[in-house]
Amino acid sequence: MSETPTRRGQADYSGRSVVFVIYLVAVGIAGVMGFLLGMVGPNALRSVRLFFLIEMPPTPLGLAVYGMVTLATILGVLLLAVRFIARRYG
Repeated sequence: MSETPTRRGQADYSGRSVVFVIYLVAVGIAGVMGFLLGMVGPNALRSVRLFFLIEMPPTPLGLAVYGMVTLATILGVLLLAVRFIARRYG
């Protein structure tokens, strides 16, 4: 009897799923912006290095991958740190 009643036809969203969706949307936006930046001005851009190891060309695909991987890594580490702290000191 500890179940919480929900309204019929309405989904029950947890905090984790909302944060995960926001994470995916932010990474997707970074990819789109990188792609658009690569389309607009590849002549004025120089290549970037992903994690200081892999050189990415200033093409639409290269900049999209660079933006998505960089943002996914930074936000992923921050979210894992918040999760660890919340479990440890919650």
